[in-house]
Amino acid sequence: MARPDINRSGEVEVFVRVVEAGSFSAAARALRMTPSAVSKLIARLEARLGARLISRSTRKLQLTPEGAAFHDSGLRILADLDAAEREAAAGAAPRGRLRVNSYVPFGQHRLMELLPRFLERYPEIFVEAVLTDSVIDLLEERADVAIRAGPLRESRLVARKLGQSRMVLVASPAYLAARGRPRALSDLARHNMLAFGFARHIEGWPFVDATGKSIIMPIVGNMSLTDGEAMRRTTLAGAGIARLARWHVEPDIAAGLLVPLLEEFNPGDEEPTHAVYVGQGKHLPARVRAFLDFLAESVRL
Repeated sequence: MARPDINRSGEVEVFVRVVEAGSFSAAARALRMTPSAVSKLIARLEARLGARLISRSTRKLQLTPEGAAFHDSGLRILADLDAAEREAAAGAAPRGRLRVNSYVPFGQHRLMELLPRFLERYPEIFVEAVLTDSVIDLLEERADVAIRAGPLRESRLVARKLGQSRMVLVASPAYLAARGRPRALSDLARHNMLAFGFARHIEGWPFVDATGKSIIMPIVGNMSLTDGEAMRRTTLAGAGIARLARWHVEPDIAAGLLVPLLEEFNPGDEEPTHAVYVGQGKHLPARVRAFLDFLAESVRL
């Protein structure tokens, strides 16, 4: 724990101002400090952290890799501090910029439908939404909340479960008309199995055979994709067989656009969806807490 006589937020603010101003003297003028006081404060900060943040070998200030990372975190800290002060002054009313990162299927089929209702309820919040199936670093991307599918890795992030959905194998009627419908697991060898290309995806599809034994079938096909919505659209176009969360393709199944396959061999595994975020409980900004509560109230998978 930091000593109470160390003004850490003040150090962060001075460091960020030095980076933005491009020099100690310019930062000193903006902060109404002397250049020597600014230089000593940065030196003290580096000594406390045990890392060089700014290279002083040239006339132009240059951030070290550690300095660049600390600058990014510092911007986030100052923004959160500013938001916390505004919220406290306004009786903790949810307001400010909310940065949300969502995996693509949830973003397109759930989040985009829910955001108008959320913003109607909290008109002083501005939402910045990014859809990607890539796993991001929340601090690096300055995201308040990330919505992710699948099992979570160990981390310091806090997770709030939004729901889960059974997995299902599907193909389009056009694909099945051209290639035939698989009736047994061995039939998959002559079919095009569509794979996901991101690293956290499982290698192979799980099934249970006629005796109830669990088996993993290798994914053999001519295509891999990096987001679930692209996989759904490619499957609708007749490219092959995909394994997706049932909630994602339920409307397509109901409309006859996709056909469930090999359900008697489905192990019944489910894919969870979580909202993950930094911090917890009373330390959450009101805008983040309001969004998490809204998701828990509104999301049905």
